[in-house]
Amino acid sequence: MADAPKDHVALELAMFEYDRLDPKRIQHFVKVHALARTIALAEGMDPDQRYVVEAAALVHDIGIHESERIYGDSVGTHQEELGPKEARPMMERLGYAPEVIDRVCWLVAHHHHYNDIHDDDLQVLIEADMLVNVYEDSEGDVDARRRIAESLRERVFRTKTGIKLLEAQFI
Repeated sequence: MADAPKDHVALELAMFEYDRLDPKRIQHFVKVHALARTIALAEGMDPDQRYVVEAAALVHDIGIHESERIYGDSVGTHQEELGPKEARPMMERLGYAPEVIDRVCWLVAHHHHYNDIHDDDLQVLIEADMLVNVYEDSEGDVDARRRIAESLRERVFRTKTGIKLLEAQFI
């Protein structure tokens, strides 16, 4: 990673441009990135793995616009199918190492696979995304948020930090 970006500022700015005039998507990836970073740091994740998960958090939903254009929806499977094709050229243009790009694309292609999580970076990405989705998708219904959060705590969340953040917000 000698010539690779030392941080993800250029990637974040590229994502702002990619999602131009779509504040909902921009706000989403900014929040997911912040939470992924917090979880990764608090869990003591290796710096190289944290670097990858932070990049993945910024681009995890990059397939949504293409999914809406091609399929007329933003279903998770369509995001996973189309996201890597959008993320890869952006990251290549910004100088990311091939192995980082490959792993980020793999994470993007699996960030809706909630039942078979075996990798720490995928776990952190999914937990960060879920923390944001519980809030954004429940439209102010506190009881719905609590029920969803309780279910996710049992079925998906595994990190101590992710569980703590979930409980602090919703349970």
